[in-house]
Amino acid sequence: MNDAIHICYGGNRRVFPGLLLSALSVIKHTDRPVRLYVLSMDLHEQDENYLPFSEGQMEILNAVLREKNGESGAVLIDVGEAYKRSLAGGKNKNNYYTPYATLRLYLNELDGIPDKLLYLDIDTMCLQDVSALYDTDLGGCVFAGVPDRLGKFFVNKRYCNSGVLLLNMPLIRSNRLFERVRDFVASRRMFTPDQSALNKCAEKKLLLPKKFNEQSKISEETVIKHFCRDVRFLPFFHTYNIKQWQRDKVHKKLKIHDFDDIYKQFDEIAEKYDLNR
Repeated sequence: MNDAIHICYGGNRRVFPGLLLSALSVIKHTDRPVRLYVLSMDLHEQDENYLPFSEGQMEILNAVLREKNGESGAVLIDVGEAYKRSLAGGKNKNNYYTPYATLRLYLNELDGIPDKLLYLDIDTMCLQDVSALYDTDLGGCVFAGVPDRLGKFFVNKRYCNSGVLLLNMPLIRSNRLFERVRDFVASRRMFTPDQSALNKCAEKKLLLPKKFNEQSKISEETVIKHFCRDVRFLPFFHTYNIKQWQRDKVHKKLKIHDFDDIYKQFDEIAEKYDLNR
């Protein structure tokens, strides 16, 4: 299939290195056009670091995408007004997870969003072509996701990690899933607000194998590695949260070198462009 792969990210200016690294890993493994929908907002009144991706950063991202495939591209979408109308004053305004994690919950209100959309957290990296995931038949499911590594034990076995989600947008719109999830997030204090609400409100979801959202150790089958918070039990119990842009920690603590060619490409781009412009 040569049709485009449509992917959504959400974040702010500070995590642009992560966005660029993730996008580089996507396009490395596919020859299909890749269209990115980048959700952001200006929320500096809450935190000085909560600034939207800049137009300059988007120009860099577009240049990188189109160098691989002239039909690829990225568009920046400001979701700030929608967020401020419904979730800015909610129970989870101040949470371990930033407000940018909730921006995907407004996709149903945006124009130009395709019927099938792959949502990726910025702390994800691809090791294989995501086409196998993107081309999955969703049938009557609102989304497809991989069970959360810890949640499947402590919540239930069908509790999905929301860092990688294949979204059925027509069904999400028709059954008002995202509206219901936003109401849930606004009214109940939770540790993982949008993830828990998505699992609670979704009537029918498709469970995927962990290779599409590997939350622990990479294997030969891994398609997407998610650099999410995890736990280790040895030599003592502890949590850790190392992101792919923390290169030294990825190398020294996680012992991961699978993305070294992408780090090299990133460095070449950083020499050519000002990533903070």
